[in-house]
Amino acid sequence: MQPKLTIALLQANLIWHNAAKNRINFSKKINSISETVDMIVLPEMFTTGFSMHPHQIAETMQGETVKWMQQLASKKRVAIVGSIVISENNTYYNRFLFVHPSGEINQYNKKHLFTLAGEHEVYTSGKEKLIVDFKGWKICPLICYDLRFPVWARNVEDYDILMYVANWPKPRIEAWDALLKARAIENMSYTIGVNRVGVDANNLEYSGHSAVYNCLGEKLIDTIPNQENIVIVTLDKKSLKNTRSKLNFLADSDSFKVYK
Repeated sequence: MQPKLTIALLQANLIWHNAAKNRINFSKKINSISETVDMIVLPEMFTTGFSMHPHQIAETMQGETVKWMQQLASKKRVAIVGSIVISENNTYYNRFLFVHPSGEINQYNKKHLFTLAGEHEVYTSGKEKLIVDFKGWKICPLICYDLRFPVWARNVEDYDILMYVANWPKPRIEAWDALLKARAIENMSYTIGVNRVGVDANNLEYSGHSAVYNCLGEKLIDTIPNQENIVIVTLDKKSLKNTRSKLNFLADSDSFKVYK
């Protein structure tokens, strides 16, 4: 088990429906990181922006973006994570990919599809929660709209890190800030949120507010709003375990069953 985990959050603008250019831009950003990090976190649909046209942009698990993630992860000896649009068995998914330095991939399909934008009409909802074991840390990756649904995120697996990647628009950014903090407190876990910036083809504006909270809801680091920037944070597992042991709030949580 690695006692500390150093993570880079990449808050970036996205080029609409242009995976090749987005990969180039993210390659430059990743190559600019001089510190030694264990993981690099990219936003939701980081190759395309939040699009309801998967037939125009979807890739496969053998496609260029997955290969790019694997090659970079291997070269940099880091985990690279984020969501892209995947086509599989004639179905489209908003899929979170956790790419290990070894090239191994863990995947999570977004559970809560954003009906306000019609996401449920063109993508298929995921059914399984994912807990990734990375360097002895248990990580629960979720996507954007999942943030509004605390039951799905409930920490029944004793995970250490809850992670959200997003295209969360500026008009509702106060909810993003409040819910990230709430998820950290109620699950007694480190909670990471990586959101994009810029304006997309639907004229929706995104202001970022990417941040990391500890298990008491204290903000450890955040980004400059409305700007592309990279921030790096180091998480301490001993501190997390000591706080959980001292307060032990999770032991008093309600039992429940999720019906899918």
